[in-house]
Amino acid sequence: MSVAEQTAPMLLADTSVDPERRVSTGIRRSWWLIRAFLLAGANLIVFVFVSFFLVRLIPGDPVVIATGGRLTGADLEAARASYGLDGSLGEQLATYLGSLVQLDLGTSIATGRPVAADLAIRIPATLELVFTGLLVASVVALLLSHYVVTHRANRVSRILLGYARSAGALPEYVIGIAFIYLFFAVLGWAPAPSGRLDPMLIAPAQVTGFPILDALIAGDGRAASSYASRLALPVIVMMVAHAPLLMKTLIINLDHAIDEPSTKFRIASGASRRTVLLSIYRRALPSVVAMLGMMFGLLLGGAVVLESLFALGGLGQYAVDAVNASDIFALRSFLLVVAAMCLAIYLAVDILTMTLDPRRRVETGKGA
Repeated sequence: MSVAEQTAPMLLADTSVDPERRVSTGIRRSWWLIRAFLLAGANLIVFVFVSFFLVRLIPGDPVVIATGGRLTGADLEAARASYGLDGSLGEQLATYLGSLVQLDLGTSIATGRPVAADLAIRIPATLELVFTGLLVASVVALLLSHYVVTHRANRVSRILLGYARSAGALPEYVIGIAFIYLFFAVLGWAPAPSGRLDPMLIAPAQVTGFPILDALIAGDGRAASSYASRLALPVIVMMVAHAPLLMKTLIINLDHAIDEPSTKFRIASGASRRTVLLSIYRRALPSVVAMLGMMFGLLLGGAVVLESLFALGGLGQYAVDAVNASDIFALRSFLLVVAAMCLAIYLAVDILTMTLDPRRRVETGKGA
């Protein structure tokens, strides 16, 4: 019997085990991704319960506050029953969880409309503000950081470095008030902080919920221009407030990446400037991407103040109105939706960060 004939059964036996090994190996290699999704789901479930009990801490009867105390006796009890607030705390929690499973966020006590419908109108407008602010802050921070790192001896570079070190020194509302006074009251460059659209214009039909995009889809250039001009100053406020934090992180990471042996090796081996820069930024960006995820939460929280300051009427203003009216359904849904959006962004950031830098992945079973 030849050697090939003797080893054939062994090879067949090994092949029969290979699919299971491949599945097991695939799970181990993908565990960092599976783990990220599991943690995001677990955090969301925890926050479902946190939002329910947190809103219950608001003093007073929400139905009495919403109706101005006009209902008493049987009418008040009937109103409580219609909103599911007449049962025990456990019964209300069960009703809340059952509604969430059906994607029902309840009905607003203050407006009488479904909370989901209110949020569907306001969420895109707020996301338009937040993502635009995040994009502008990122681009400005990237350009200024590159200038600082490549022009160390320049006086402008030293000024920008001082600006980066001032990260978080001034909150958004202080910058917002100062900019409204300067650019609107004194210089007259910015439109009045009285909403997203000029009162003389008619809002285009809502298609996507994003005001500027809906205006462009409708072919209404005047409305699109009005939306953009009234969004400009809040976005600049966000950029001025948050760009230093990105610049500070990026400058530190770039300096560290430039001094690494891998950079010196590429330079010594005659690699092109473009190749060296791409290598430097690839190693410097993971921490900055993680910072962007954190900044999304900061900008979303800051939108509550900015939307009130500029009368933008988005998700933040909705939360303020819900607190003033003790509207537990609207406030509870606001907290849950904001948490879900933040967790989605954090999940995307984690995946992107671990894709850019595989060393950040947490894998198990490597020795198996």
